[in-house]
Amino acid sequence: MNALEQLTNQFAKLIKFDTWGNYPAGYDPAKHGPYDPSRYYGKPDTPFGEVKLRDLPEWIGRREKGFKPFASLISRAHWRWQLKYMHPRKATMAPIYQIIMAGAIFGYVTNYLRIRGHRNYKYH
Repeated sequence: MNALEQLTNQFAKLIKFDTWGNYPAGYDPAKHGPYDPSRYYGKPDTPFGEVKLRDLPEWIGRREKGFKPFASLISRAHWRWQLKYMHPRKATMAPIYQIIMAGAIFGYVTNYLRIRGHRNYKYH
């Protein structure tokens, strides 16, 4: 096998195109009912708020690490936000305020180095 074929095989294993668009591995329609994109269907574990400080390293060790679990986490958080604020029948202005606040915080953080020099100025 030449280097290009080896690289192609490694890339194919990394991406796994055959799993895209399928339900998560732990989802069972008979057991879980209709699919909810904001729910984690893996093995349940102790919630972070209930973890004792002495058990924290073990709890972190049990977490899945890598790109796919992180992307799934972001996707679930996005869907949780969408279903709570954007999709209800009587949605409020909360998502618009959240987006405006996120933009203001982002603008402050990106301009902080320029802004911080003004804090000790004395205007007469």
